[in-house]
Amino acid sequence: MRYILLLRGINVGGKNKVVMREFKDLLAAAGFEAPASYINSGNLFFSSAEPKESCISKIRALLGKNYDSPIPFALLTTEEYLEERIALPSWWHGEMARRDVLFYSCGMDVGKMRDFIEQAALYNEIVHVGRHAVFWGKYDEAEYLKTIYHKKLMKQAFYREVTIRSGNTYEKIAEILENEK
Repeated sequence: MRYILLLRGINVGGKNKVVMREFKDLLAAAGFEAPASYINSGNLFFSSAEPKESCISKIRALLGKNYDSPIPFALLTTEEYLEERIALPSWWHGEMARRDVLFYSCGMDVGKMRDFIEQAALYNEIVHVGRHAVFWGKYDEAEYLKTIYHKKLMKQAFYREVTIRSGNTYEKIAEILENEK
């Protein structure tokens, strides 16, 4: 089975440095096959015959052993990633000032994030809650600072657990996964 591993908050402003070449070597040494990466922000691919939960345990141990700070991560199969993409609403593919994908990290309490979204009074933005991530679109860059995303979401405790990708990165990862099939 082919997996996509999304690490949170690495290589941002010199903090939580994780060299992709070295991390791919760690994945290979842990028994994961054909590790690959896309850009230097924690987007990794690998294959494994092991079930997802076993992979999660191994990755959690690998990160804990080799890095000083905890690194939340999301792990999806190629099928999960691409099925989520197919289920996206039409607005996701339209004109937006910004598009972000907030992936649920392994072990996070997704209910808190969903409750926040249900109670939020959105401002010039739109949200789709998926099985593995929340897709958040902002209509107007000039109004971004007034959005719930900017004013309140980033202050929530659960925000430190999600791993975020831009819409463009999300689509590029999907393209890579489709080409690997």
